[in-house]
Amino acid sequence: MPPSLQIVVRRMNLRPVAGTSGQGVLDAPVRWVAVSELADPTPYLEGGELLLTTGLRMEGDLTGYVARLVTRGVAGLGFGVGVSHEEVPPALVTAAEEAGLPLLEVPRETPFIAVGKTVSELLAAEQYEEISRAFAAQGRLTRAALRPDGLHAVIDRLAKEVGGWAALLTESGEVRHATSGARTDEVAGELSRRRGRLPAPTAARPSDPGPPAAPEADEAGTGVHAGTAGPRGAGGGVQAGRAGGERMPASLALSGPGEHIVVQPLGGGGRPRGFFAVGAGHAFSPVTHTVINAAGSLLTLAMAQGRTQLAAERRLRTAVLELLLAGEEARARDVLRPLGGRLPEEPLVVLAAGPEALEALEPHTFAALADDGDGTGRTAVAIVAGSAAEEAAMNAEAPVGLSLPAGYAATSLHNALDQARRALEAARSGAARHGERPGDGEEPEAGTRGVTGTVVRFGELAGQGLLGLLDPAAAQAFSAAILAPLNAYGSRADLVESLRAYLEGNGHWDAAAQRLGVHRHTLRYRMRRVADLLGRDLDDPGVRAELWLALEVARRPVTSACPPDSSR
Repeated sequence: MPPSLQIVVRRMNLRPVAGTSGQGVLDAPVRWVAVSELADPTPYLEGGELLLTTGLRMEGDLTGYVARLVTRGVAGLGFGVGVSHEEVPPALVTAAEEAGLPLLEVPRETPFIAVGKTVSELLAAEQYEEISRAFAAQGRLTRAALRPDGLHAVIDRLAKEVGGWAALLTESGEVRHATSGARTDEVAGELSRRRGRLPAPTAARPSDPGPPAAPEADEAGTGVHAGTAGPRGAGGGVQAGRAGGERMPASLALSGPGEHIVVQPLGGGGRPRGFFAVGAGHAFSPVTHTVINAAGSLLTLAMAQGRTQLAAERRLRTAVLELLLAGEEARARDVLRPLGGRLPEEPLVVLAAGPEALEALEPHTFAALADDGDGTGRTAVAIVAGSAAEEAAMNAEAPVGLSLPAGYAATSLHNALDQARRALEAARSGAARHGERPGDGEEPEAGTRGVTGTVVRFGELAGQGLLGLLDPAAAQAFSAAILAPLNAYGSRADLVESLRAYLEGNGHWDAAAQRLGVHRHTLRYRMRRVADLLGRDLDDPGVRAELWLALEVARRPVTSACPPDSSR
């Protein structure tokens, strides 16, 4: 804070003459000292100055002169006696008293420059103190960042430094950590509105978290300014950028009755990794803004370090999974031990989910990313105790496949992983049917529903029959190739349907012919034509199986429970 008028009066032995009887008048801050003999110096003033004059051109009614100074917001008027006037003009005293303008007498022996130097020194001392406070606060924030719970500790310390509250939010606006009294709903709502361009809340008003930034546009009703995306400097308001078609705020400042809020992004680049918000019942000073910016830098650094450490730990867990699949259980446990992780005891269940589920699985069990084998993607794989498989699957909040109980032997674990991947494909497609074969036009029955996905156990896939274990694209290609000669034949409908009736009748001519409504000799002729066109022996059981499979695939789409790279 700049020095008060009272401090300047005491330091320079100035004598109050008029306009100082009101309560708190001498508490007005003095932001600078100006000297002027102009009849109207206000065009050259900003407000908050202590104006000094010798009254060289003062005469007559001085009411207008005083009124202009009051309107401009000067802190006070110092009149130097002994130059052009031996005493303060009575007209000036009367006008200042009526207008409530602090009027001070400056003794002849007190040079105006001495007053200016004193105020300048006081301002410099105040600025030094503010910088010292900022450095001290930054030191406390830095020590908080070095704690094991660095992110949360910085937020807690920041709330104390600003005398209000602080909160840490994810990129989507979810609260990760907040101190008491945090207005997180208001912050999350504003972030959501910015992304979705929802109607602006009329209650929000602009605030100035620092020197004003030049706005590009002002959205009616919000009082929040939108500008070009980029680093946030000292400017306030909102700077908005676009990421993925969404309008992402680069910085945000809100104020309402008794509440001032600043929101800043975390992470470099055009896409923030999260946000932190700070609020208080008072406006933030420049020093406070310096502290807030320092906290933002520490939080961004902590998040970056956390991501680096997490990436390293995930690579290590992937290596552990590869050791287990190679049959080196003892080495895998040794590698995992420094991370504080443990593998469950047998019998175990392997869980497979999309890579997006890894973060949700990690706090509850051993989880790692595994390559799908064909270079097309990765799968989140978790190894859990058999008794905890259901709970772990629900924690994934995504489609999940569960294997049958297994052990750590390489063959058993490989089979369990393959089973989990097959079940995951069924979970993704919603084809798990709990051992019930679907009828024509019947909707598939999904497995257990998770929060946002389906949980399918490999044991449930047995009731789907052979079709449920085939890759859809490969099955369709196989069916089209097998039936191509029949589809190209002129009366193809008779041949295809006749072949279906023959196979479903297990080769019994009378039953198949009766089903088709034709004579058995007609059916025999058609089957000879089918055998000739296909170049296959219809009495061969293997040929019959292939033809039945091709007809079934052609009749109803295949929904696979197999990952594309799995062996058949």
